[in-house]
Amino acid sequence: MDTSDLYRAVTGFARSTPVWVQWTVGLWTGYGLLLFGVLSAAVWWRARGRGDARAVAPALLVPVATAVAHLVSETVKSAVEEERPCRAVVGAAASLVGCPPPGDHSFPSNHAAIAGAAAVALVMAARRLAPLVVPLALLMAFSRVFVGVHYPHDVALGLLLGGSVAALLVLALTGPATSAVRAVRAGRIRAAVLLTGPGPAAASSPEVRNVPGCRMP
Repeated sequence: MDTSDLYRAVTGFARSTPVWVQWTVGLWTGYGLLLFGVLSAAVWWRARGRGDARAVAPALLVPVATAVAHLVSETVKSAVEEERPCRAVVGAAASLVGCPPPGDHSFPSNHAAIAGAAAVALVMAARRLAPLVVPLALLMAFSRVFVGVHYPHDVALGLLLGGSVAALLVLALTGPATSAVRAVRAGRIRAAVLLTGPGPAAASSPEVRNVPGCRMP
């Protein structure tokens, strides 16, 4: 797959934009994945306070799915060994950020794979986030081409790879994860309950204490 012409067009456009645009995109491409982490933590925190274990399970799987997608992407990257376009494409504008060193291969984009996986997993955990996280994932993918470190096909297939891995993993593990959350809540192991939330019984029932001289009805 050769998307060199599109790469030249995007990087040429990037060089023509105002400095503040270049700076903003550079900041996003470097640190934007942290926002997905913040959203994942927020979804988990909200879910753990709910009684339904089926809401907690997919929230707990968001970071798992993202990590697995990154691992798969890195494995494919090591197998394909595609050179970065900032070194390989003749006649392209200079990249806005430093070109990664030789050996740090281009296909697929890990940033795009992580963003795609996080977006899909977040939507499966909280559908209302779709209008926010899907554009953010697309923007992350585009930014990698804009700053000149990836081909367009790197980011397109990175999004597809990450999103597919996350969807399959969440679908496969939601059932077992739900059962695990229920078991943890029933066991009342403090460290584990901090992760899953106490569940409806512990949250709604006052603690029962034995008082000398009193008999329970």
